[in-house]
Amino acid sequence: MFAKHYSVDEKHIDFQGVVDGLYYPFYMEWARHAYMREGLGIDIEEEFTSGRLYMVLEYTLRFRKSLQKGDEMEVTCQLVKNEKRNRVNFEQQILVDGKVYAEATFVATCLENGRPCVPAAIADYLAD
Repeated sequence: MFAKHYSVDEKHIDFQGVVDGLYYPFYMEWARHAYMREGLGIDIEEEFTSGRLYMVLEYTLRFRKSLQKGDEMEVTCQLVKNEKRNRVNFEQQILVDGKVYAEATFVATCLENGRPCVPAAIADYLAD
């Protein structure tokens, strides 16, 4: 499973002394984009210039524990088939010391010529 490590940014701490919930998806996005680039060999900026737009359609996020100042987190990312043929799921977790702080599923697709699709590189990966 792909993973990236991040430190909690102090600017993300809210008045309660924990990471504001809106930042969890950002940490996951950073890891998801790194996974696409480093794990799948897909540069989404380059793909955009070629007419392919990668986009998240929806996500579900479950909070388990609150991230706090000083936490060092591991953000995981795994590509999983979606029941619809033109979508994929990115299953992700935020862990601190091996404990799950948040978990999410991001449903994504790629628009090419205005139509949703799963690019060959992703389809090949899922076929393995």
